[in-house]
Amino acid sequence: MNREEADAPLPKPERRRFLAAAVATGATSILPPASAAPAQNDRTLAAQSVSPPSAQVAAAEAGAVAAGSATSGPFASDFMTDVIKSLDIDYVTANPASSLRGLHESLINYGSDVRPKFLTCTHEEASVAIAHGYFKIAGKPLLVLCHGVVGLQHACMAIYNAWCDRVPVVVISGNDLDASKRPPGVPTLHSVQDGNALVRDFTKWDDTPVSLQHFAQSLVRGFKIATTPPYGPVAISLDTGLQEDLVRDPSGLSIPKFIPTSPPQGDLGAVREAARLLANAERPLIVADRAARTADGMRLVVELAEALQAPVLDQGGRLNMPNTHYLNQNGRNPTLLNQADVIIGLELSDFWGTVNQFIDNGQNGGEGVQESRIKPGTKLISISAVDLNTKSNYQDLQRFQVIDVQMAGDAEATLPSLIEAVNQLIPASRRAAIEARGVALRRTWQETRERNRAAAAIGWNSSPITTARMCAELYQQIRTEDWTLASLDYFQSLWPSRLWAMDQHHRSIGGPGGYGLGYGTAATLGAALANKELGRLTVGIQGDGELMYSPGVLWTAAHYKVPFLTVVHNNRGYHQETMHIQRMSNLRNRVANVEGDLAPVGTRLENPNIDFAKLAQSMGVWASGPIENPNDLAPAIEQAVAVVKAGEPALVDVVSQPR
Repeated sequence: MNREEADAPLPKPERRRFLAAAVATGATSILPPASAAPAQNDRTLAAQSVSPPSAQVAAAEAGAVAAGSATSGPFASDFMTDVIKSLDIDYVTANPASSLRGLHESLINYGSDVRPKFLTCTHEEASVAIAHGYFKIAGKPLLVLCHGVVGLQHACMAIYNAWCDRVPVVVISGNDLDASKRPPGVPTLHSVQDGNALVRDFTKWDDTPVSLQHFAQSLVRGFKIATTPPYGPVAISLDTGLQEDLVRDPSGLSIPKFIPTSPPQGDLGAVREAARLLANAERPLIVADRAARTADGMRLVVELAEALQAPVLDQGGRLNMPNTHYLNQNGRNPTLLNQADVIIGLELSDFWGTVNQFIDNGQNGGEGVQESRIKPGTKLISISAVDLNTKSNYQDLQRFQVIDVQMAGDAEATLPSLIEAVNQLIPASRRAAIEARGVALRRTWQETRERNRAAAAIGWNSSPITTARMCAELYQQIRTEDWTLASLDYFQSLWPSRLWAMDQHHRSIGGPGGYGLGYGTAATLGAALANKELGRLTVGIQGDGELMYSPGVLWTAAHYKVPFLTVVHNNRGYHQETMHIQRMSNLRNRVANVEGDLAPVGTRLENPNIDFAKLAQSMGVWASGPIENPNDLAPAIEQAVAVVKAGEPALVDVVSQPR
């Protein structure tokens, strides 16, 4: 049963408006009376093909309307399509359903399924995550359609991911508002008084238009709000009746022009004070998370770092600092934080967690150890547009940290004035010391690279395959291409960030923001969709547990021929949770119960093992694996890359070590 069938109210078929004609013909005509069926043996029944549907059955299935009831428009959802097209939205991602059937029909027929093109998704979580990944490459939001309350409920986690990751997504959910006209049964179950209440705590703005002109103004307003830093998702609850209505007075309708809002900048007085502290610091430190919204943002972070010859710790929400630059000092975090006398945070999602550490070791009555990473007197500076957000229920703002100079503004927009002020305020007497600092950092950068390469070689021929070898073999096959890693590498011990040349902004797009599982493969598809037009290769390393949250993404990739490579980090378990349960067992002096698995009960994906290659192949995706011999890895990845370069998705299932 598909979702459209599931929406049919029960038990009376005449309640379904689009089945009116079929009901008039009489449901008893679908099957002959039992007495009319000739006696047949089992062999005859097995050989008999299914009879074609009668004209009456075909009409019922197609939703034929009664004679004379078809209308010629103009239709309200056609005008809505014009509004959507005015915003230059490339794709609409959706799992189709009845509450948005008016808009769906207009998008593909009146709008010719062009800008936006309709992408059929198998789950609303995937719909939103595709839009999430697409924006981080294309810099443009997509439109997501969600069916009623159930579709929006499915989408919630992915919307929260986008909220935490500061990514704009425009979400329209269908809702049959008028209780006196809506069909009873399932359509009423899927309706709601306040359609946006479910996501209001993690969207920037929402509305429920009650007229066509209201819709036009709301969609353009929402698009402006979503695309103004701090970026974030917006939601519109759209009445089914309004979509399916006729345009009563076209002369009264207009489409507002979209004019982008300039991003907010830090106060100039605060900028100058921050520049003074940085220019006179003995050991300044730059920490960046989502500072580089664009490639220009990366250039500005590099410029600030070079002006100060200051080390940069890139937390990876976006790629802020090339790891090929000697001032990228990732891997030396504790030392640099402890030594710093001035720290500037650029769009940090967790300033408290940056300058403090929490050790979950069961001490202090089970609360663990909390201690500062910085020395007394260290000055803290922050530039973050997130300070302009005012939502409080969900705790994405993290713990409160006292900041000495705090600027509520977009870091990328503020950096030009900060760099100018720093260059003006650096004393001539400090130039030699600043240059010497750079020389020392170049040496430690090289030492860190050598340690990473040596560490990667440990267990090189092991089986299960080490994550270091898995990542190294993958990079060997793509390093001469223009590529993007569209997945978070935290669960692979950061090996791509440690071994690959992350030299351009599009090389890495960060992770899900809210760490909700199910993001990875769908976001990789979204990034690949944007990269396809640029001739760029897209790869993603997905955990086995995460891929199982939304495996239907593979069908969408195959259906639309979206080329990207998925390498499955198949450790056959939820290893993060394995560690948590093992830690609790240790704290309570118990032996963890495994019941035949290789880790505590409830944390493994084995017995039986999941065959991801067969799963992918069943959906039309080229796949190889499960690969257990490390010597088989390079040939499989080489073949997979060739498939992707030919314009198709591919998957390689690697049986690998936990991290």
